[in-house]
Amino acid sequence: MPLYEHVFLARQDLGAPQVEELTAQYKGVIEQMGGTVTKTESWGVKSLSYRMSKNRKAHFTLLNVDAPAAALAEVERQQRLSEDVLRYLTIRVEEHEEGPSAMMRKSDRDDRRGERGDRFDRGDRFGGDRDRGDRDRGDRDRGERRERRDRDDRPPPDVAAEAARTED
Repeated sequence: MPLYEHVFLARQDLGAPQVEELTAQYKGVIEQMGGTVTKTESWGVKSLSYRMSKNRKAHFTLLNVDAPAAALAEVERQQRLSEDVLRYLTIRVEEHEEGPSAMMRKSDRDDRRGERGDRFDRGDRFGGDRDRGDRDRGDRDRGERRERRDRDDRPPPDVAAEAARTED
C-alpha cells in the first residue's frame, strides 16, 4: 500500500482532548478501510502565518499513514465537512521518516537553546563591539543649522489663512 504523511490543523479553541478525539476518529476511518496509522504526532498550538476562518492559531497534528488512496479520500472528505478542521494536507512519500519529525526536532533544538541561554548573546549581533568604519556618523560636523522658529512666534492657523486670503 502507498505511504502518506497527513497533517491537519484544528481550531485553536478546541481542547487537547478534543483534538485527540478527532485524531482517533480519523485513525478509525483509516483502519476501517484497511490501512494503518504508523505514527501520530501532536505538534501543539502554533501561530498561523495568516488568519484562517477567524483563527490566528491552530492545533497541528501529523499522521503517518499506510493505507489505500480511498481511505485517505474518505478522511479528507470528513475533514472538509468538519468545522473543527481548518486545513489539511496529504503527501505521498516513498518511506516514512524514522524517529521524530522535523517539527518535533525543531522544538527540541529550541528547548536546548533556551536551557543554554545563548540566544542573542553573541557580540556580533545587535550592535555589539564591532567597528562600524565610516558608517558611524554620531560625531561628524553637520554644518550650519538654521534657526528654528519657536511655536509661540507662529500666528494661529486661522489668522494665517485669513492673511493669505486678504493678500489675493
